[in-house]
Amino acid sequence: MIHEADSVLFLLLFLVLLEVEAFTGTYGINYGRIADNIPSPDEVIALLRASKIKNVRIYDSDHSVLKAFSGTGLELVVGLPNEYLRDVSSNPDHALTWVKENVQAFVPETHIRGIAVGNEVLGGSDQSLWEALLGAMKNVYNATQKLQLADVIQISTAHSLAVFDHSYPPSSCIFKENVAQYMKPLLDFISQIGSPFCLNAYPFLTYMSNPNDIDINYALFESTNGIYDQKTDLHYDNMLDAQIDAAYAALDDAGFTKMEVIVTETGWASHGDQNEVAATATNARIYNYNLRKRLAKKKGTPRRPKNALKAYVFAVFNENLKPGPTSERNYGLFKADGNISYNIGFNGLESSSATPSILYLKDFQTRSLPGFYSSVLMACAFVLLFLNS
Repeated sequence: MIHEADSVLFLLLFLVLLEVEAFTGTYGINYGRIADNIPSPDEVIALLRASKIKNVRIYDSDHSVLKAFSGTGLELVVGLPNEYLRDVSSNPDHALTWVKENVQAFVPETHIRGIAVGNEVLGGSDQSLWEALLGAMKNVYNATQKLQLADVIQISTAHSLAVFDHSYPPSSCIFKENVAQYMKPLLDFISQIGSPFCLNAYPFLTYMSNPNDIDINYALFESTNGIYDQKTDLHYDNMLDAQIDAAYAALDDAGFTKMEVIVTETGWASHGDQNEVAATATNARIYNYNLRKRLAKKKGTPRRPKNALKAYVFAVFNENLKPGPTSERNYGLFKADGNISYNIGFNGLESSSATPSILYLKDFQTRSLPGFYSSVLMACAFVLLFLNS
């Protein structure tokens, strides 16, 4: 009987500790690694923990990263890159193998809370990926079901603003006609499995596309007259809120009035080419500092005031190997050497006084989940009394 009780207790502890949302709190960060000069994953974990950043997204499932995150208590979303979508969409067995090798093999020690299937697929240039996305998401989700991970691993995909039409004012926003035929069944599916609509929103890019007509203070969360949406009688004092509410308007128009919007990428470049005059360290500091303050308030947008805004900032590091304009390589809150790019309240690696024994301590406290500990103890005590009665 004692052996049976121990087994049940272990299973109960495992299940209760895992039943969490994919996002804890309101602030997260993207850990991109298109670089050859950034710190090791262990050093990155020290940096993130010293900065008290718990929610992290990566764009692949690199095993060295997943192993490094083991026992840290950090919440991780892994990525299935776009180049895998066609194969995973057409072959459920390949989806199952991918989830086994890149997710199941690392949980529960590594807190993998989500799988991002592709990134900015709809609205992109490769039409074949549009056609593969939904099938890939379904096959990945079915794989998590078969492996009994579906209750703890959230399946999602992130969209850029390219999927929208008529986004100004926010209430007029709808999905583009050529996107809608793919978006509607996708939304049906993510609604069924309880996932949010994931949005990559960059006021920096929107401002750069029309600097003559957009007040930069509006893009930077600074004092401004903002905009007024006459249809909804709502006022917007910053562009990010307006972009999010444009997404909500498009979702409402498509019939998905209860779906949550989470910002999976947002940020501001600290350096750019000659024609990217807004890409300065000063502007990047202002945007990211004000974004952090905005998220700390745990409030919603004008259209969804009760839904606390959640966002992942882009990114941990400047990534020196990223293609494109100079701005693409300068979104990092931290430089490649681990020092801060500008001061928004975080400390770089060299300024942290914590010793390695503290930074890498992988004890039960870091692996447990706040708010659940007492519930686990009570449930375990109940089971013991029941089985030994």
